[in-house]
Amino acid sequence: MTMRRWIWTPLLLVILAAGSYTAYRWLAPPSLPDGFLYGGGRIEGTEVTVASEVSALVLESALVEGAEVKQGQELVRLDARDLQTQLERVLAEREAARRDRDRLRRDLQTIRHHVANLRIDDERYATLARDGRISAQRRDEAANALAEAMGRAEGLETSLSQAGKRIEAADKSVELAESQLARTSVAAPLTGTVLTKSIEPGEFATPGRPIATLVDLTRVEVKIYVPEKDVGKLRLGNEARIRTDAYPDRLLAGAVSRIDQQAQFTPRDIHVPDERTRLVFGVTLAVDNPAGELKPGMPVDAWVRWNAGRTWPADLVVPR
Repeated sequence: MTMRRWIWTPLLLVILAAGSYTAYRWLAPPSLPDGFLYGGGRIEGTEVTVASEVSALVLESALVEGAEVKQGQELVRLDARDLQTQLERVLAEREAARRDRDRLRRDLQTIRHHVANLRIDDERYATLARDGRISAQRRDEAANALAEAMGRAEGLETSLSQAGKRIEAADKSVELAESQLARTSVAAPLTGTVLTKSIEPGEFATPGRPIATLVDLTRVEVKIYVPEKDVGKLRLGNEARIRTDAYPDRLLAGAVSRIDQQAQFTPRDIHVPDERTRLVFGVTLAVDNPAGELKPGMPVDAWVRWNAGRTWPADLVVPR
């Protein structure tokens, strides 16, 4: 009896171990084929913060979170009355400077003609004085008249130059005022989706204060983290496949667009198949999203084919 028990006990242990191993192999998820890497991440979009460039009251807003906007579409209209008044003032100042310049030009033309006549008289009086036909006083009067006219001409030339500089400054002031007035209409810098709106009608916009955040959903990104030992396998342009919980039956195509040049410790909220991994490299995948179905923040599973000679498997698994 003891002998039989001694024989059956090891046999049962062997059968139990074999059964456990068979159950483990049957229940365990299949491993990832060679030539592929897995990474988990979240959808990210190219976000652009739209801000006002002038200080003014918000009159109208077309911002609706989640709505699509086209590049150049007006998002917010600001109160332009103060800036319109400023533009009218600098336009009036420029017009006054132009009128002053035109007057100076006419005066200078007149005095130059006068100088030319006085120069002729001065030469004639000089000849008469040498012949003794006029007094020295008369000769001096002619010379003084010429010198005075030439001084007036020189003064007008200086004033005309200064008027030209005032007009140049006025032109710049008008250009600035027109630019600021145009900026009271805040337009979308790109075609995208309104992610957040940060201002309402009646609030005061100031330069640098965010008005809205737009995101371009036509081409999104996924950042995964690859162990240090595997990053050397990847190249820019390697094909990738993306799957989200929102669309579990669909695989979306992507490609490696960026590989970080510096390692980092594994982020806490990132799953890496080898839990012993400490240093990882960030790898960015670009994914076309023309229908805008992928939204920022969506968790995704991603697979990258680093060996182009391998065929994509029918079922992509998440390694444990």
